[in-house]
Formats: sequence, structure tokens, C-alpha cells
Amino acid sequence: MPHSHCHDGHHDHDHDHESAELGIQYNLFEKIDKENLQCLNETVDGSGKTVFKPWDKRLDRTQFVESDADEELLFNIPFTGNIKLKGIKISSEDTDCHPAKLRLYKNKPNMTFDDIAMEPDQVFELQKDSQGYLEYAPKVVTFSSVSHLTMHFPCNFGADNTKIYYIGLKGEWTPAHRHGVTICTYEARPNLDDHKLKHLDSVTKHID
Repeated sequence: MPHSHCHDGHHDHDHDHESAELGIQYNLFEKIDKENLQCLNETVDGSGKTVFKPWDKRLDRTQFVESDADEELLFNIPFTGNIKLKGIKISSEDTDCHPAKLRLYKNKPNMTFDDIAMEPDQVFELQKDSQGYLEYAPKVVTFSSVSHLTMHFPCNFGADNTKIYYIGLKGEWTPAHRHGVTICTYEARPNLDDHKLKHLDSVTKHID
């Protein structure tokens, strides 16, 4: 059933409120480690990073990524903590340059086009969307603890190159606790050694 979008005066407030809510929800771009984000097969170096932007910039056509040698694009997206991924939006233009499929991989850093033969964790058949209306829902159980997300766009609707203007990620973020675990493990070992040393001291004194 086609989406209907009312534009009369009675609904303007509802749309503003809904847009503000989505802006709050689609904020995971702030939790991406942009310095280490990679986009393979991009025409302009670094342009892949620009599509992860605030909700209110989703219609900005000045910053986008375009594929180079063929229609494929591959994003390696590290996060600054762990995320629970709940929604994805893909915005392009209403042409054949729009990506037609998205393949997701969880926690497989630094993937290349040689690695994409492996089975993805989820696949979405995409529809053309130039406004960011459509939302794709990842499997909650699969994408509940994600430190790295790989997005592979293998094809478009028939053009030589693929263009993407906006990728929105919705979900929850929690800081990583890896350092804390390391410290706790490290501290547990010396404590055992301390007990042994004290025991040896007492034995030595007794012998003396």
C-alpha cells in the first residue's frame, strides 16, 4: 500500500513533532568512530564518511558518496562503544543510481570485497527513497551488541554507479567495558602471588 503524506495545515504540527522525534532517535552517527570509518570503492576519498550526518541534514545534496569502478560500495563502521541497532534509513535520488540491496555484517572489522562471499547476518531489498521515509528493521537479537557494522551495497537499479546521500542509524549506545575487564583480571593475579609470598615468608621465619 503506498505511503500517503498529508500536507494540509492540520497536520503540519504532527509532522514537525514526528521529525523532531526521528532526529533524536537517529543519532547513532554521533557514536561512529569517524577517524577509522572506511568506505571502499568511493569515487572521492573520504566522501563515504559524509553520508552519516544529522537527521535534519538528510536532504542535503551537497555531500554524498558515489561508487567508482562499478556499482558496489562497502562501509566498515566502527563505533565508540556497543550499540543496539533498531533502524536503518537509506536516502539517495529517485534514479537507477539508488542502491537496490543492503547486506549487513556484525562485528567483522576491516572487511574487503574479498570477504563478502561469507553469509551476511541480514539482507534488505531496498526501495527507491529520496526523502528518508522508509525504515528497515534489523533483527533485534542479532544486532543487540554491535561494536562494528559492515554495510555492503552490491547493486543498484541498473546504473553504472551507485549514489548515497544519507545513511541513518537508530538505536541505543553503551560505552565499551573492555578496559575495566582487563584491569580486574590483571589485579586478581598479583593478589594470589601476594598470598604465596606471605606464606613463604612465614615458613622461612619458622625455619629460622
